[in-house]
Amino acid sequence: MHITRAANVAISSALHLRHHALGVLCLCLLSGMNSASQLIGTELPSALLIPQEKLLQQQRQHYRQARDTLRKRQMINYRKHRDRLHGYPLAVHLDYYELSRRLHRLPHQDVDHFLSTHADSYLATRLRKRWLFTLAKRQRWQDYLTYYSAALSSTELTCHQLNARLHTGDLTALSEVEPLWNVKNSQPDECTPVFNQWIAQGKLSSDVAWQRFYKAINATETSLAKYVNKHLSTEDRHYAALILDLRYYPHHIRKRGDYAEQSAKMQQVISYGIGRYARKDVLSALSQWHKYDAQQLFDDALRQVTQQKLLAQLVRRHQHQAAQNWLKQMPEVNSEQLVEALIRDALRQQAWEEVYAGINRLSADAQKSSRWLYWRARSQQTLKLSDPTRPTPKQTFTQLAQGRGYYSFLAADRLKSQYSLGDNPVTPSPERVLEIARLPAAQRARELLAVGEINPARREWLTVTKQLDEEGHLAAAKLAHQWGWHRKTIQSLAAVKQWDDLQMRFPLAYNRQVLKVAQQQRVSPPLLFAIARQESAFAADAKSPAGALGLMQLMPSTARYTARKAGVRYRKHDLLTPETNITLGSHYINELLTQFDGNRILASAAYNAGPSRVKKWLSNTDKQLDHDIWVEIIPFKETRKYVQNILSYSVIYGYRMGRELPLLTEKELHQRL
Repeated sequence: MHITRAANVAISSALHLRHHALGVLCLCLLSGMNSASQLIGTELPSALLIPQEKLLQQQRQHYRQARDTLRKRQMINYRKHRDRLHGYPLAVHLDYYELSRRLHRLPHQDVDHFLSTHADSYLATRLRKRWLFTLAKRQRWQDYLTYYSAALSSTELTCHQLNARLHTGDLTALSEVEPLWNVKNSQPDECTPVFNQWIAQGKLSSDVAWQRFYKAINATETSLAKYVNKHLSTEDRHYAALILDLRYYPHHIRKRGDYAEQSAKMQQVISYGIGRYARKDVLSALSQWHKYDAQQLFDDALRQVTQQKLLAQLVRRHQHQAAQNWLKQMPEVNSEQLVEALIRDALRQQAWEEVYAGINRLSADAQKSSRWLYWRARSQQTLKLSDPTRPTPKQTFTQLAQGRGYYSFLAADRLKSQYSLGDNPVTPSPERVLEIARLPAAQRARELLAVGEINPARREWLTVTKQLDEEGHLAAAKLAHQWGWHRKTIQSLAAVKQWDDLQMRFPLAYNRQVLKVAQQQRVSPPLLFAIARQESAFAADAKSPAGALGLMQLMPSTARYTARKAGVRYRKHDLLTPETNITLGSHYINELLTQFDGNRILASAAYNAGPSRVKKWLSNTDKQLDHDIWVEIIPFKETRKYVQNILSYSVIYGYRMGRELPLLTEKELHQRL
């Protein structure tokens, strides 16, 4: 294949982010195309030939106008702009939107054509789902079965499929209803017709009804439990009434005479009641459990569940001695989360023997993690414990210090040795990068980014990456990095566990804005980079389920307060603008640093969980703990991991900026928390 020198230069430029049309034009150039007429598939007089970049900009403008006129149902104007987009990657998106608007007319041929022509796009799956809902609404059951695919993985569509089979005479569908009905949560309304028919046909047994009742009540789905109660047998309604009473009055479990019956369902009632009562008064619940356990012949699995409920509440209520005594009576705790909670409770008490013993109760894989290797060595060192079956603390710290991360940096600090950064760039072949760039879904993703449609771009990119091998993921990461799509770069590297390319995993994104506000606020730039990397992986449009927005994930209320205090003009949608978000985020972290005497451990914990919680945690420990213990016992797993990442990412961003930064400053290192 002959490639002109001009085309060669354009491809090279695309690989270094100097050519904005990589999605569409890369394919054109690789095919030897050197004119706009070839790109759009029509013959143009030579006088009308225009530069490829200008053509692409015109197509983007026509796409935007077509999209806007379609939303306004201005179909004549829409068609005028759509007709100018032959060969443009996003034309399929317009076709999808236009066809979706008229599905109610049942355009079978158009749907079939779209599904077959664009099978490589996620839009085909979306259209199939919308089409199926339309067919179900119109009760076109035979058509529904023709288009249905189990791969769609939708409870609503599965229920419609069962209903369609019943309407077309396939009564075997009734045998597939129970798994959908017997769940702890309410199912969608689309399932109601098939559930009603299943029940009317006498397929709901009393045992299955009880199973769902018990699942629902344990999941605190009380309304669902009350609904299921109507389908229980007369005998089972007696047990359900006891449980519902304990739901609201858990102390009634002390009336042991009411629960003296020896039966499996009564034991479930007792287990539920003990668990509820433990939330109110764990020591009294423990006492009641001993009496019930002596009275009833509990199933081993139910006994273990109940015991672990009690143990969890003992730990949560900081009943340290009772928890340890109770633990000794339990032959096995199969909850890794609970064992870790016990270890952290022992750390809070600085009960090092119990820390060491608790780590030995963990699974073999958990014991090999950097977290528990570090704490085993710490407990051995503190206890001056010599264990010939284990490495010495120094040996463990030396092993850990060869890695990169929070516990590795802690270990290096204990050895007073340098950090190991292990920066090894990945090197996918340029040919594989170009191969990914030429994929239709990649071209669509690139253009969607260019026109500001981020969520559709993510869906197209998922189409690109979901079938890739390891080298393909590395090539995709490189391509996304060249596009400045840092979150996707990080995700592609994580998908194949490639952790050592620090240039791509820790980009100096929005460098100009970060350095500007860091200087203004006198905040460490690596700290700001670390927060943005942890919060959003540099996705400027990031929105959390809780409502936090933007690069540094600020809650609108926090941003409003910070803006007012800092004298910065602010509107809610400004949080999705990088410069505004970084400015307000830096003001807020600076305020927290001031509030917590410059301590980044406390400030970062407050950034994630709120300053009032951090103050409460500090009051609980009364400045008696070393920094590493305090971080390890942060009650919220998310906040614990957050603080550890902010500290370690700051070290890495120091390296990226050519500076050697410690994990902790001298002041942070020696401050008791």
